[in-house]
Amino acid sequence: MKRRTLVAGLLALPALPLATRFSFATSMQEVKVEFEPLDRPHSFWKDKVSAQAYDVLFEEATERAGSSPLDKVYDEGTYVCAACHLPLFTSDAKFDSGTGWPSFTQPIEGTMGQKQDFSMIWPRTEYHCARCGGHQGHVFNDGPPPRGERWCNNGVALRFVPSGDDLPELRG
Repeated sequence: MKRRTLVAGLLALPALPLATRFSFATSMQEVKVEFEPLDRPHSFWKDKVSAQAYDVLFEEATERAGSSPLDKVYDEGTYVCAACHLPLFTSDAKFDSGTGWPSFTQPIEGTMGQKQDFSMIWPRTEYHCARCGGHQGHVFNDGPPPRGERWCNNGVALRFVPSGDDLPELRG
């Protein structure tokens, strides 16, 4: 691991809130959200999500493979951040990767931040909610065409909202 790469990545994290406002739409359903990144300590979320979700979102833990009911959900809808409720994925981007975690071909544009993760020795790309900073999972280059990406997400870091239901209000 190169210390400079790690330090540069850590130093770049405070710049994330400078990305002011975002809005987006999806092909499956109209999703328009404006948001500003939140500047909250991790402790703010402790009583707002389950203990397991807190460990994944704010301690960067990983849930056990095959433990999330969301892995096998293929209904139409939107997957939102379990902490701040920012819409992150649409169901048309979901696929069965066979890994035991919910997997997507791509996130909703503008909703994810990324950083290098060296916790498994070799570098991986970690992604997190651009609004609250909650750890979601890792992106790999072994997904289906056309992008070839597999956004492998912890199920407890997400909440599924079926089509036709109102998206929850952003919180934070």
